[in-house]
This record gives sequence, structure tokens and C-alpha cells, in this order.
Amino acid sequence: MKEFYTLADLKKWKTTAPDIAPAIRLGIFGDPVAHSLSPQIQNAALQACGLDLQYAPFQIHADELGTALRLLPGLGFVGVNLTVPHKVAAAGLVDELDPAAKQAGAINTIRVEGGKLLGFNTDGSGFARAIRQEFSVDLRDLRVLLLGAGGGAGRAIARQCAVEGCERLVLVNRTFEKAEQLADELRSSFQEARVLGPVARLEAVEWTEAALRFQIANIDLLINATSLGMRRSDPPVLADSLLAPHLMVYDTIYTPARTILMHAAVEAGARAANGLSMLLHQGALSFETWFDRDAPLEAMRKALKLPL
Repeated sequence: MKEFYTLADLKKWKTTAPDIAPAIRLGIFGDPVAHSLSPQIQNAALQACGLDLQYAPFQIHADELGTALRLLPGLGFVGVNLTVPHKVAAAGLVDELDPAAKQAGAINTIRVEGGKLLGFNTDGSGFARAIRQEFSVDLRDLRVLLLGAGGGAGRAIARQCAVEGCERLVLVNRTFEKAEQLADELRSSFQEARVLGPVARLEAVEWTEAALRFQIANIDLLINATSLGMRRSDPPVLADSLLAPHLMVYDTIYTPARTILMHAAVEAGARAANGLSMLLHQGALSFETWFDRDAPLEAMRKALKLPL
């Protein structure tokens, strides 16, 4: 197999991959995609279940997405995952959306069925399971601050917080209007007054150091749902001085394994985790979406070298 495939490969798939065994019938579309560990865990799951298929990465640019997706039914694909930057755009390109995906306005999983593309979002549920695994606490018991509330993963995480009725949710995005819009969409889930003190249960705030300093004093869980930290040249997500020992910090990035934010959080005395556990759980839910059977979670954990 190649490091990754492209739209050009998909267009001539019968000559690109005629002798690959097992046949590639699943994959992940992203840009970039070479860093993705999804092939690692999904191929382990396929092997554990005795399914004679393979899962591969596809480097698909934003302007190629629609064309690439429409090729899938004719090539016998079972489905694909979507990663940055395709989750929001793909939601408008499939034939049907399940209720969770429709509410999130983004998808990370497509199932091909009867020639149609069906869109799902397993990010939110996968995230909730990851928080339970990493910190032994449920979202409903936490005050949450979400950095990156405008993207596909951020929207899914925010909606999961609303579904589970978290104690408090603070939405932060570089484009403040996107955070405000999402807060308006979620407001009905936060009508019950459960938070004591001079803070609202649901807020969209500006991405400034002063605003974040006040909010961080009144939250338990800080989430980075942006792509900042994936490249060494990226600036810090927020100033190290804002981090405090009382925090749980979850960085949805998993490459590098110890992100800049995680390092700063641990230095500040906080607990921190990267996005591997979210990858595991959303991947398991994707597998179950494609095959209508339980995912082999232990085999997938082992592929990521996570503790059982």
C-alpha cells in the first residue's frame, strides 16, 4: 500500500489497487492525512473480526471532496471517516444525515448503503467516553471551557456537553460570531440554573487573555478542539500562565503524543491527556456504524498501545 492515496488514484481505482489484498474498502479523507492513526486502529479491528478488508488514508483537498465522495458507491466502499478540514463541508454533500450529525452540522463518518452516502458524527459520543476514561468523571458533572467552538470537532463536543447536561459550558473561538451562534443554538439545553456565583451556565467569550483568565477560574475541564499544536511552528493555544492545578486539560490533538498544551498543563500541576482516547472511542463507534456489530475495543487499544 502507498503512504496515502489521492483523488487521482480513486478516479482510476481499478488500475490503482487491483492486486491489493485484502481489498481497500474503507478509509479516511483528510488534508493533511499522513499523520492519522485511524488506519492503524481500524485495520486492527478488521483483522480481529476476521473481515477481509483494508482501511487506507486518502489525501483529499477541500475542492476535491465532493468528487471523491461520489466515487465511493461505484467502487464498492463500505464507508470512510472524515478529518480536518472536511467535517463541516461533508455534511452538505451526503444524501442523508442521522439526527446527531444534523444537529452538529458536521460529520466524521460516512456509511455507503444502497448507493447512498449516509452521514454520522461519532466525535461527541467518543469524546464523552474519552473523558470518562482519562479522568474518571462524566461530562454532566463538569464545568467546561471549549477552545475551537467553530470547527467540526468543536461543534460535536459542544453539543455532547449540552446533551449530557454539563454544569457549565464556555465557548471560545477565534471568530467570536461562530461561538455566539453556537451558544444560541444550545441555549435551550442550559435553561436550568445549576451554577452558583457570578457566572452564566452558558457563555460565548472573546479569545483574549483577560477573558480566559476569569473563565478558567470557574471551570474544571479545558478542551483544545483547534488544530493548534499539530505543527512545531504553531503558537501556543493560550498563555502558560492561564493554566492552573485545579484543571483537567484535554487536547484533541494526538500528534505529537505530548502536545505543547499538555506539557504546559503538567508543568502547571494540572492533569492532561491527548486525543488518542477520543480517536479510539470515535473510531470504535464508526466501526459499529459500518458493520452493525460491537467493535473489538481491546484490539483497537492495543494498536494504539493504550492501557487495557
